[in-house]
Amino acid sequence: MNDLGDVAWPPEPIKTERLVLREPEARDRATFIELLASPDVHTYLGGPRPRDELERELPEVPERWPGSFVVDLDGAMIGQVLLRRATEHHRPAAAGKADLGYLFLPRAWGAGYAAEACAAALDWLGVALPGEPVMLATQTANVGSMRLAAKLGFTEVERFWAWGADQWLGLRRSPRRLSASADDPSLGV
Repeated sequence: MNDLGDVAWPPEPIKTERLVLREPEARDRATFIELLASPDVHTYLGGPRPRDELERELPEVPERWPGSFVVDLDGAMIGQVLLRRATEHHRPAAAGKADLGYLFLPRAWGAGYAAEACAAALDWLGVALPGEPVMLATQTANVGSMRLAAKLGFTEVERFWAWGADQWLGLRRSPRRLSASADDPSLGV
């Protein structure tokens, strides 16, 4: 995966109804370790990384590159939204397109934060790179991610087998604003 290319980075923090999307900072390192070492977070992502390995290898400010947003709730990191170019994607339909990914701490699940944060990041991308198609891949067994993809306007391009599981690849072409309302219970991903 490569960066998004010619985008102004970092942007001003993006504020939603409840969240702030911002560039990673040194104070987020412990939360990044928690996210990357969590078996729950990585159920559909190939499994967690060992905590001691993360402690040794993560830089002081992890994931600091264009398209990497920390999701902040009340001054504390609860997750990450990633937008990156899928230059090395093994599915031809996704190669070279922007790719959306996200990770949230289990304690933040079910409140609609993922929908709210991903919608804001996609809105930002729509301004930074107008007309840019965005891909999203997830395991078909990940019901929450499948539901979120539909809410965000992704449509199925293909299903395939990889990494020992059925995968779903979706495309979002719509330039419409996606900002989710915190009052919409159907976005509880």
